[in-house]
Amino acid sequence: MKNFFLLFLAVSITGNAQDLSSGNSVKKEINHTLNQWHKAAATANFDAYFNLMTKDAVFIGTDASENWQNEEFRKFSKPYFDKGKAWDFKVLERNIYLGENGKYSWFDELLDTQMGICRGSGVLENNNGEWKIKHYVLSISIPNENVEEVTRLKKSFDTRLRLKLGN
Repeated sequence: MKNFFLLFLAVSITGNAQDLSSGNSVKKEINHTLNQWHKAAATANFDAYFNLMTKDAVFIGTDASENWQNEEFRKFSKPYFDKGKAWDFKVLERNIYLGENGKYSWFDELLDTQMGICRGSGVLENNNGEWKIKHYVLSISIPNENVEEVTRLKKSFDTRLRLKLGN
């Protein structure tokens, strides 16, 4: 179902690159939503963080096994928020794209995190005039000159995961 949704999204709508200086109020609203979402994690505000996501939101983490549906992600995240130490991502760069129908937007962002520079990307849905995160993907960025080294480091993990997945 998720793959169908993403394929439908890609085929049915087109977008324009982000330019917050252009005064586009919709992109500014989306930018604000994303900033508030990251701020809620940085300040360990569990309710604010999850209220900015749709009820059926998906969070894809940096580990290949992390494909969190909203309820699972809440359970996983709650202890971090309860300790007052969630995660603190600082935006270095962000691009926002709008669907022609005004219902969906997607984005990519470069983040300064405790894991170094990461890439975030996702989809937002407009629910009655309120933008909410529907799908988010967090990736650790790896410089091209280090890919071979990282590939060697994760080889045994990848082998175990392929076996677990039946491939």
